[in-house]
Amino acid sequence: MPEDADNAPETPRLLLHELNRGEAAARAADALLVLPVGATEQHGPHLPLGTDVLIVEAIAREAARQARPDLDAIVAPTLPFGSSHHHLPFGGTISLATDRYYAALADMVESLITSGFRRLFILNGHGGNHEVVQLVARDLVLRYPVNIAAASYWDLAREVLASSASRDVLGGRFPGHAGDFETSVILALRPDLVGPLPRRDADALARAGTPATPFRAERHGFWRQIDGHTDSPHAATTERGQQLLDLIIPAVASAFRQFAAMPLE
Repeated sequence: MPEDADNAPETPRLLLHELNRGEAAARAADALLVLPVGATEQHGPHLPLGTDVLIVEAIAREAARQARPDLDAIVAPTLPFGSSHHHLPFGGTISLATDRYYAALADMVESLITSGFRRLFILNGHGGNHEVVQLVARDLVLRYPVNIAAASYWDLAREVLASSASRDVLGGRFPGHAGDFETSVILALRPDLVGPLPRRDADALARAGTPATPFRAERHGFWRQIDGHTDSPHAATTERGQQLLDLIIPAVASAFRQFAAMPLE
């Protein structure tokens, strides 16, 4: 141990729920508060219901650690429920209707603003939340003198994931739902929670696919038709999952730094 180790300043705690009220109040004005949001919903026959929570929480915490030399980052407890009514037919899903999810998330962010935080980053890990988190950010900055960012982690990393250097680790549909991408990441994070991996043949893959269009198309009964998971998870691996995390986390950390550097009003 170095001689001056006892005199070295302690690293401030990363997690909001581990702070006491005085610590939170003292750091709030200058810190970046990261709020991860996920979902508790079916993820095919092979992945845990908390897939989105496990992934976004791991990314948020590690990205905040990586960004910390440049800023004071604090990570709030992950919101484990999302807008997931499209998964209710399978069971095992806890969902808030879109308007209630908006209201709940807005209440949470307003609570943090009232607590003194002025820079807040909502990091999303569930596709069904994507538009709503952006609306919360847009609307609340009209009412409060704060900066709020909202993004899904895959969008923050899309450029690096789509680059020629990393294209080989993308696997199937990106990010998809309970397919190759999410299955690989959960294998890297919690392999003990992964069951036998389903496999789809070419015909089944074609039926589960969605063509690229300039409009958003929703089809009644689509999730039942594809058994609640996109593409084919059978080729997912722990190594692929770790490669994906190694690409995503620095991209998210970079976004944290970029946002934290933006001036306040």
